[in-house]
Amino acid sequence: MEHVRQLVSSGSPLEPRIGFSRAVRKGQHVVVAGTAAIGDDGKTVGQGDVYAQTVRCLDIAEAALKEAGAGREDVVRTRIMLTDVTRWKEAAKAHGERFASVRPACTFVEVSRFIDPDWLVELELDAILDD
Repeated sequence: MEHVRQLVSSGSPLEPRIGFSRAVRKGQHVVVAGTAAIGDDGKTVGQGDVYAQTVRCLDIAEAALKEAGAGREDVVRTRIMLTDVTRWKEAAKAHGERFASVRPACTFVEVSRFIDPDWLVELELDAILDD
């Protein structure tokens, strides 16, 4: 069986320059790239607020999932990257509001920084669709 590769764009002008997509679907697998809290105006949403940034990241990631034909219930793994892991509970609150009933495998890690110093959190999602 041939699996078509579907690319989901965020509309970022950096996608073709860097060579990435917001999400990729290949067969039953959907992978959402590292997602930061960027508003429609291109500015960081929720400056200084890990919870608000995590909510925005989840909104963007879920929109990409939907465009690829997946939903929250299909998510099997999440990765939460924080510049200050001591603030993990703020990100966990937003994650729990979305995934308490799905309960994907989840990892929280601390990173030294992101491309934009205003970003406090990025996340990634992996989903597998039913046959």
